[in-house]
Amino acid sequence: MSEIVFTGVRHGYGERTVLRGIDLRLTERRIGVIGANGSGKSTLARMINGLLTPDAGTVTVDGLDVARKGGQVRRRVGFVFTDPDTQIVMPTVAEDLAFSLRRSGLGKAEIAERVREILVRFGLHEHGDHPSHLLSGGQKQLLALGAVLIRRPEVIVADEPTTLLDLRNTGIVAAALDSVDQQVIVVTHQLSLLTGFDRVVVIDEGAVAFDGSPENAIPAYRALIG
Repeated sequence: MSEIVFTGVRHGYGERTVLRGIDLRLTERRIGVIGANGSGKSTLARMINGLLTPDAGTVTVDGLDVARKGGQVRRRVGFVFTDPDTQIVMPTVAEDLAFSLRRSGLGKAEIAERVREILVRFGLHEHGDHPSHLLSGGQKQLLALGAVLIRRPEVIVADEPTTLLDLRNTGIVAAALDSVDQQVIVVTHQLSLLTGFDRVVVIDEGAVAFDGSPENAIPAYRALIG
């Protein structure tokens, strides 16, 4: 597993401080991040692959500083957004998957094989030529996850990946995340997703309020929000 280290991390938007003095070392395979709206958890998640950089302190992934080596970090860390429509850019499902490999240096045959593997893996093999934006909500999120996985990163960060989904599609996406071999960090309000996770970090008002197993962290979070 990769080693993700936050050291004295502070970050704000204008005059509002969102993260304050975050110190974390993340090495487990399945890590959850929970907290109330506005607590700073999504800001923390975006720092792991360099979408955001701290105003103070450092974030490193396997020793790579996200502020200085953002390109290298993003090759290691894939990011899945809440709304898959923000990630889907090509007209068809297969084209969208292939687009993720446009700068990979791979040949056409290898790209086609990776696309086929993802289509089969996520049950999209009958939708390769289907318009991407006409997929169901769950299928769109699977496509967004597949477009990340096709690059074969070492870490996947998913920011509330099931928030826009119904119960059935939530289960499908949760199972898909559970099936990957990579280290996975999931930001979520849906606490049931964290069953079987190795570690859960609770963020409150920009600071770590609790850090431990799901069995201990979830009750601590519920007590926190009253």
